[in-house]
Amino acid sequence: MGSVDEALASQLRNLQDRSGRSLDELYGLLRSSGLSKHGELRDLLKTKLGMGHGDANTLVHTYLKAGSSDAAPGETDPADEIYSGPKAGLRPIHDRFMAGIERFGAYEVAPKKGYVSLRRKKQFAMIGPGTKSRVDIGLNLKGVEANERLRMMPPGGMCPFKVEVTDMSDVDAELMSWVRKAYDAAG
Repeated sequence: MGSVDEALASQLRNLQDRSGRSLDELYGLLRSSGLSKHGELRDLLKTKLGMGHGDANTLVHTYLKAGSSDAAPGETDPADEIYSGPKAGLRPIHDRFMAGIERFGAYEVAPKKGYVSLRRKKQFAMIGPGTKSRVDIGLNLKGVEANERLRMMPPGGMCPFKVEVTDMSDVDAELMSWVRKAYDAAG
C-alpha cells in the first residue's frame, strides 16, 4: 500500500473512532439520507455527526468512489480531478484550507484547469497543486507587504501574492488572516 493509501486508511480509521460508527454504518447513514450530491452528503455528516470538513469530505469522496450512491454525473467535487494521481496526497491541505474559508461566508468556486478560483464579486484567491509536494495559494491582496512567506508575483496576474503550502500546519492563522483580507476586499 502506498503512502497516500495508508494516509487515507488511517484517516478513515480515525474518523470511525471519533464518530463511534463503523464505515458500514457511516455509509448506511449516507445511503439512507436520500441525498446524492457530494456537498449535501458532506454537510449532512458535519451537521448530524459534528464531523470536521476534512473528515466529512474524505468519507463522502470514498463513499461515492465506491459506487454506493446514485450521485448524478457531474456532481463531483472539482478538486477530485485536480488532486488525483501523484498529487492526491495534497488533498487534505486543500480541504483544510477550504474548511477555513467556509467560516467567512458565501463565495463561488470556479474550477479551472489545474486549480480552483474562489470568487465573490471578484476573485479573491486561487488554490491548486504547484508541484507533487506543494499547494500554491494565490491571493488577490492590496496594501500588504510581501515577506518570505507571502511572496510577490510578477505583475499582470489575477493574484499578486502567492503562499506555498507543504504541510497541513501551514494552513494557520497567519495565512487565513491574509485570505480573510482578500475575501473582504472582493465583495
